[in-house]
Amino acid sequence: MTDQAPAMTSHRPYLLRALYEWIADNGMTPHILVDARRAGVRVPAHAVQDGRIVLNIADRAVARLEMDNDSVRFSARFGGVSQSVVVPIAAVLAVYARETGQGMALPEDIVASGDADQAQADEAPAPASARPTFASVDGGAPERDDDTDGPPDDDTPPEPRRGHLRVIK
Repeated sequence: MTDQAPAMTSHRPYLLRALYEWIADNGMTPHILVDARRAGVRVPAHAVQDGRIVLNIADRAVARLEMDNDSVRFSARFGGVSQSVVVPIAAVLAVYARETGQGMALPEDIVASGDADQAQADEAPAPASARPTFASVDGGAPERDDDTDGPPDDDTPPEPRRGHLRVIK
């Protein structure tokens, strides 16, 4: 017997498709959070904020949705103009329901121990500033400095966040 586990395909596309189906089956609107800086990502540049974009992938929002083991592809309207969107699976950071926020951040692929040396040689670790960070999607509490122990100094509530989607008739 060998100590190495057999090589397996990425689990990320399977998780993405399963969560998409679960969200849609429950009548919710599936969204994906995408790292637009990754190679192969083709999204409208004007919609990217801080190197990321949230895409509504509900059946009613997109045409010709295809999710295979390599990428998510569809056509959608941005500012009234139909555009083709391509997102490699590696660029999908999370999938969630817009209405509830339920979903999950997709975990990184597990590299077999024999492939670990090759993967490390192929890809140097990203500097801390380039690593993805996650923020609350519900816009809950305002951000504050970590060095404060008490409540924020001002009692003004944060401004409510407005939706970024428009209904086009």
